[in-house]
Amino acid sequence: MVQYTLYLIGDSTVQDVDSQVSNEMGWGQQLPNFFTKEVRIINKAKGGRSTKSFIDEGRFQEVLEVLSEGDYLLIQFGHNDQKLHDPERGTHPYGDYQENLKMFIESAREKRAIPILVTPVHRREFDLNNQVINTLGEYPQAMKEVAVNSDVLFLDLWEKSKTYYEQLGPEQSKSLFAWYELNAKEGEPDHTHFGKEGAKEIANLVIEELQRLELPMIKYKKR
Repeated sequence: MVQYTLYLIGDSTVQDVDSQVSNEMGWGQQLPNFFTKEVRIINKAKGGRSTKSFIDEGRFQEVLEVLSEGDYLLIQFGHNDQKLHDPERGTHPYGDYQENLKMFIESAREKRAIPILVTPVHRREFDLNNQVINTLGEYPQAMKEVAVNSDVLFLDLWEKSKTYYEQLGPEQSKSLFAWYELNAKEGEPDHTHFGKEGAKEIANLVIEELQRLELPMIKYKKR
């Protein structure tokens, strides 16, 4: 019997991907594998979306219509919000990005659900000292500020993914990403989208954060 339901909203780093379409996989697609049947994961994330386009396309409204009291709503955006050249997606970190996050939070609370902000994962970009480069500007920090000011839980995948990539190093961390998994020879290397193992490892970081927060569904984590 389902005891907890977790809804996920976000972009391609979170979404479910049909294996017949691509070898890419979001971390949300792997998350159900960590729980027993008492925890239900409903992944509504969609590639290419920002906080703005997720709202404008009616995707958030669809989630709100089924969100119930006691459900959890995990919110991860940032990768597409930073595309300010695209008026359909771009948001300013200390402007409409924060306002959209607040709207997600307030709307969930109105349904007596529990919102959780999830800072966006790093891209795989290293400097000459093998330290991960920030390619997401002020968006992660802007999200953290919303979490503090709105007194809402947050999972810090921003810091967790940085630490993990640096532990692996520039070469070993390639194994997390779909482009390298294919040994692709054409086009630009893709340092953003995970393969199966990468999605699994990032989902494990999410589990570690849920444990850190001592959230009740963690008791149904598979051994």
